[in-house]
Amino acid sequence: MKTEKIETIDSRSLMDLELPPIRFVVDRLLPQGLHILAGAAKTGKSWLLLLLSLKVAQGEPFWDLTTEKGTVLSLCLEDSLARIQQRLSELTEEAPSSLHFATLTKTLSDGLLEQLEQFITEHPGTNLVIIDTLQKVRANIMDANPYAADYKDIGLLKALADKHRVAIIVVQHLRKQFDSDPHAMVTGSTGLLGAADGSYVLKRENVGDRDAKLYIKGRDIEEQILNIRRDEESNEWLFLSSDTPMNDSMKSDPVLPLLMGYLRREGGFTGTASELAEQIGGGIKSNMLSRKLNKYHKELAQAGIVFSKSRSGERRELRLVYTSDDASDGMTVADGS
Repeated sequence: MKTEKIETIDSRSLMDLELPPIRFVVDRLLPQGLHILAGAAKTGKSWLLLLLSLKVAQGEPFWDLTTEKGTVLSLCLEDSLARIQQRLSELTEEAPSSLHFATLTKTLSDGLLEQLEQFITEHPGTNLVIIDTLQKVRANIMDANPYAADYKDIGLLKALADKHRVAIIVVQHLRKQFDSDPHAMVTGSTGLLGAADGSYVLKRENVGDRDAKLYIKGRDIEEQILNIRRDEESNEWLFLSSDTPMNDSMKSDPVLPLLMGYLRREGGFTGTASELAEQIGGGIKSNMLSRKLNKYHKELAQAGIVFSKSRSGERRELRLVYTSDDASDGMTVADGS
């Protein structure tokens, strides 16, 4: 029997490959991929996800962060339609038709993936799927290797999220045993977090507290701790503050003012990362400069800077064009001049 050959790509070709940037359903907070939201029972996880679903379906900011408007599928497998309706009425007067609910589905072992594929095919604008809870879509089979079972189930959902470039959030509970790392308190084996792209843990100090912390960790997002409060009247989760500010990383980066100042003076640049690093000064290494340009490409566009990459012979070139301050849309960075 002939062994199938491994498909590879060399590093040079990979560096030249034009790949789409990571898609963010909520800017800086929720990228494409498979994510876990965990919390103790009755901490308000479902309320938080319903608020998120509404904001994405309506294309409205979520805690002042830009959302990508899209179709949302929410599998509320522990709720009734009456309960969902009651919660919706408390959060909004106009529920969008692009937010869909289901209270009964198949499991991962008998057709759920096919059901999700069908929904996404019929609704090509889908960018967010919520499964509340993960346990409801897993087969009730005792496995001798819990790690392997957890990794496999999460891996199936992750593969679907990656294929369609959507965000899938699965809800899980927290174990009662305390751990200094809240992410380590997620029920299940380490296979769950090992296969997931992101982990969000909603945690209150005491039962009945309105204030809570949302601990965030992921492959494509910065580790964050958000302080939030559940409003007594509307049940809406409100953003209070961040122990690790989400929006200041670009503004506080010492390299960006140098880059902005150079581009405003020169109007643009074409050349290698090494040549650009030499021009703007500051002692930054070329690979770090390239990394920052990739990281902040969206913010640079908002600041009026168009960024692209190409290869010319043996040279990998960057092209940056400064358009105008009019494109900044509120994004201001001191130019360092």
